[in-house]
Amino acid sequence: MAALTKQQQTEFEAAAFRRLVEHLRERGDVQNIDLMNLAGFCRNCLSNWYREAAETDGVPLSKDESREIVYGMPYDDWKNLHQNDASAEQKAAFELNKPHK
Repeated sequence: MAALTKQQQTEFEAAAFRRLVEHLRERGDVQNIDLMNLAGFCRNCLSNWYREAAETDGVPLSKDESREIVYGMPYDDWKNLHQNDASAEQKAAFELNKPHK
């Protein structure tokens, strides 16, 4: 494996994060509950992690601001455009998996 500088590692991680966020924005058909059930995290988790990182660095960021960064629009707008009611199966899988322990 190539030896990376700390700066390179940070830049590559940031690029991968941006690509993940872009991909999730393009896949509005993928519901957050499906992400939670399959991977144990969703867009809201990413926005929370982003906000926590900002706050750790002394940058205040609201939940709404961090969600808009991840969703690419206000969260309520995204929900109105993309979010469907969870099915009984999705809810049951969520309860079984308990992704947020």
